[in-house]
Amino acid sequence: MSQTFDEISSQLRKRHRRSARLKWISMGALGLAGLFLLWFFSDMLGKGLPAFQQAQIQVEVDYNEDASRMGRAALDPDLSRLVSRTFERMIPVQIRENPELLGTSETRWVLANAQVDQYLKGHRHKLNEQQVVLVDELLAEGRVELKFNTNFFTTGDSKMAEASGILSAAVGTVMTMLVTLAIAFPIGVMTAVYLEEFAPDNRFTQLIEININNLAAIPSILFGLLGLAIFINFFGVPRSSPLVGGMTLALMTLPVIIIATRTALRSVPDSIRHAAFGVGCSRWQMVRDHVLPLAMPGIMTGSIIGLAQAMGETAPLIIVGMVAFIPDVGASFTEAATVLPAQIFTWAGEPEKAFVEKTAGGILVLLTILIFLNATAVILRKKFERRW
Repeated sequence: MSQTFDEISSQLRKRHRRSARLKWISMGALGLAGLFLLWFFSDMLGKGLPAFQQAQIQVEVDYNEDASRMGRAALDPDLSRLVSRTFERMIPVQIRENPELLGTSETRWVLANAQVDQYLKGHRHKLNEQQVVLVDELLAEGRVELKFNTNFFTTGDSKMAEASGILSAAVGTVMTMLVTLAIAFPIGVMTAVYLEEFAPDNRFTQLIEININNLAAIPSILFGLLGLAIFINFFGVPRSSPLVGGMTLALMTLPVIIIATRTALRSVPDSIRHAAFGVGCSRWQMVRDHVLPLAMPGIMTGSIIGLAQAMGETAPLIIVGMVAFIPDVGASFTEAATVLPAQIFTWAGEPEKAFVEKTAGGILVLLTILIFLNATAVILRKKFERRW
């Protein structure tokens, strides 16, 4: 049945209105997502930036016999309630390392406790009225200041918020990622090369491909249960160690690297392979000398993204015990360690308000690393990508 010009025009107007509505709905959804992202970063910056400053008090320290024996510095009783307990605990250690300090005194800046720190930052605190007056007097005299918090980057975890840092977690993260990279990258690349270049197309290889795609989609906590059952319970790998954490994350990263590598290999034109065969190369020589070098930018990009995803995982590492209290940096891959996501998780569960900014500060550090890794992946891909 033929349509009149008016009917066709009416249908076109309806289509144009639907297209316009879809366009505005899409732009609204994108704008809403941008607002949520802006709110998230604003909230993290507002809560996390104070973590990079820490209150310090200038005090007169007397290194006497009581300080050497009892670990208590000879401070004014009122000031001693404002100073972090970590300072007094270090007095005997300092005297043992430098015996000439005994019998001397010096004026130095020391770490204030968390309540003084929270008061100076305008947050809720538990200082009484007398202590608030004393802090205000010290502030007027220039004996209390907010300084850059070097302890946040140079110390490990502590039960006292003012002394907590991310050093042990950062080192544990690096060690865990090294194990993950050493296992997942060669196995993932070799598996992808075999499936893409050498394996016959039969039901067995199709089953393997289906399982690889399924493994890339399952919840990460299941990899933690697998690591607990196989690596710890069966093989006896030390619990809470970077070794078991890296092996567990390697299982999770393998499917990502395999899929990315296969995609990179497929992007190499078949003419390259035919040319290699034409000059007498074997299949392995063709892959090694021609296909892999051209696919390497894509392989590196996928591997970096896979490692960045593994670095942000917490659930599988909790299962294998990497949420331990680790104040010192581990010396080997088999000693107990923790990682940045697990450290953030631990701080988030602490009851003290001072740990809130530590949690947000740790998130900012982790986000910075992840953004850097993803930016590196994009830059490498843009720099070495070849279009055919």
